[in-house]
Amino acid sequence: MTLAQNLPKRRFKFPFAWVVTWAYLLVMLLIPIGAMLLKAATSSPQEFWEKATSDIALSAYDVTFVTALYAAIVNGFFGTLLAWVLVRYEFPGRKIVDAAVDLPFALPTAVAGITLATVYAPNGWIGQLVEPLGIQLAFNRTGVFIAMVFISLPFVVRTLQPVLQEMEKELEEASHCLGATNWQTFWRVQFPPLIPPILTGIVLGFSRSVGEFGSVVIIASNIPFQDLIAPILIFQRLEEYDYVGATVIGTVLLLISLILILIINFLQRWGQKYVG
Repeated sequence: MTLAQNLPKRRFKFPFAWVVTWAYLLVMLLIPIGAMLLKAATSSPQEFWEKATSDIALSAYDVTFVTALYAAIVNGFFGTLLAWVLVRYEFPGRKIVDAAVDLPFALPTAVAGITLATVYAPNGWIGQLVEPLGIQLAFNRTGVFIAMVFISLPFVVRTLQPVLQEMEKELEEASHCLGATNWQTFWRVQFPPLIPPILTGIVLGFSRSVGEFGSVVIIASNIPFQDLIAPILIFQRLEEYDYVGATVIGTVLLLISLILILIINFLQRWGQKYVG
C-alpha cells in the first residue's frame, strides 16, 4: 500500500466544498452528456438501431476502432521501448527526446494534421520517397493510422516512465547474483510489474485515437467506406442537420468510452499488487 492509500479520507467540514464539486460536475460533465443522451432518446428504438448500424456507420466504426487498435498496439511496443531508453540510458540529446514526446499534447490537432500531411503526402518529405514504389502514406487509411500513432504515443511513454523510475534495482541485482541472465531478469523480474501500466497506456492511447478529429481530417481523404472515421461522420451529420443521427453515433462512442474507463480502472487496481 502506498502512503496516499494509507491516509484517512477526510469528510468535508463545510457544505460549500461538496456543493461546488457537484455543481461543477453537473455543468461541465453530467448535463452535456445527459443532453446528448436525451437527444438520442428522441428517436424510436428502431430508428436508433438503424442509424447506429447503418452501412456507413459500421464502416466508420471499423475504420475508427480497428485502426485505433493497431495504433495502440504499435505504440504499446515502441512506447515501452522509448520509455525504457529514456529512463535507463544517458545519451546526447536525451532531454530533447524526452521533451519531444509531449509534442502531441502541446500541438493543436489541426497543426499536427498539417505537419503530418507535409511529411507523408505524396509530395512530402517522406511521401515522395515511397510514392515511386506505389506506396501512399497519406489521404487513405494509412494516413489515419499515422495520425493515431502520432497523437497517442505520449500516453504509453508517460504511463510507463514513473513505474520504471520506481523499480527497485536491488531485485535486478539479486536476480543476477542468483545466476539469471539479462533476458531471464527482464522477463521474470522487470517485465511483470510493467504489464499493468503498458496495458493502461495502450487503452488510454486507444481511447484518445478513437476521439481524434483535427489531425485525421487533414491527413485522410475522409471518403465513406474507405477512411472515414466516426468523429468525422458525426461532423458530417451535423452539417446535414441530422442532429439525431449525430447524437446516436456519439452515444455509441460514449458507451464504448465508458467501457474503456472500466477497463482502465480494472487495470489500475490489478497493478496495485505490484506496488509497495
